[in-house]
Amino acid sequence: MTSASDSPAPDRLDAAARKAVLAASAPWLAALLNLVPGLGSGYIYQRRWRAYWITSAVATSWFVLGAVLGSGGEAGTAPRDQLIGLAGLLLLAAVTMTEAFLAGRKARMD
Repeated sequence: MTSASDSPAPDRLDAAARKAVLAASAPWLAALLNLVPGLGSGYIYQRRWRAYWITSAVATSWFVLGAVLGSGGEAGTAPRDQLIGLAGLLLLAAVTMTEAFLAGRKARMD
């Protein structure tokens, strides 16, 4: 009988097991899930925790930076600041979507 201590912890998977999990995921679905910027749902789907936390940190930093810089601004600059904030989040979504898709496709090709 196998005990719980005999099985490897989920966070201690070797590189081959990580690659197998990534290869089993659909690249298009990971890209679609990363469409909403800052959530990193595609990375959770792919079980790529480092990429998820980096995405979360970048999105949170972007929101905090926008709040700090926008708190002391004039009323006339609000639409411009909102466009800059939106553009940053759209850029984050495009980068994470592309990266998740390419990583999934590469894992399937290897």
